[in-house]
Amino acid sequence: MSTFTPHGPAPTATVIHYGRRSARQGFTLGGIFMAMGAFFVVLAVVITAGLNGNKPQPVGLVALGFATIGYSGFKIFRSALSFHHLAVSVDDTGLWLRTRTQQSVIRWDALAGVAVHWSETGNRGERRYSIELCPNGPIDRDDPVLWVLVRDEQPLRPGLPRLRYRFVMNGTAASYREPLVKAIRQYVPHLWLGETQREPGHCGVPDYEGHRERTAGRVL
Repeated sequence: MSTFTPHGPAPTATVIHYGRRSARQGFTLGGIFMAMGAFFVVLAVVITAGLNGNKPQPVGLVALGFATIGYSGFKIFRSALSFHHLAVSVDDTGLWLRTRTQQSVIRWDALAGVAVHWSETGNRGERRYSIELCPNGPIDRDDPVLWVLVRDEQPLRPGLPRLRYRFVMNGTAASYREPLVKAIRQYVPHLWLGETQREPGHCGVPDYEGHRERTAGRVL
């Protein structure tokens, strides 16, 4: 089962900050949008109030419509802050997932096996990879941190639960797949099940709707 704990990974753990690259992109894009929004606000004031030496022009208020791009930039920037803190750590206890405010661990002694699954995307042979962590018993599908990893699929073998953890390593996180797999195999070689090709689109998405219903509409 998954375990929520206030403690963290060991000092010797392998730590991968897989969200920082996306965060940097978000900070840059969000900053540009916010600067553009501020520019249009100033432009609207200057034209509307006639601060440019011309007669006041109400048409300057049109620029305020473009200023809303600044709010979009703010939302992008705020999301980037969350990405910046995302990290996965591997030690002799298990695999730790950390967000901006919380962390939780998938313990090795609660797993029946770990594998890498991949599927073709149909785009010039591009592949999508995921690290599959298959529990040996029931798990909390609404763990405050780990719920985004939970998937409902056929178990690896009869007798195991359908729910498993899937850590997707695509996009900007793809470059971290090999060091993460290396760390897992170093700590728990007896759980390693190798790589398996899956059907296209195998990564899927978290059960957002179900999580909202089970947690009274509160998605963490």
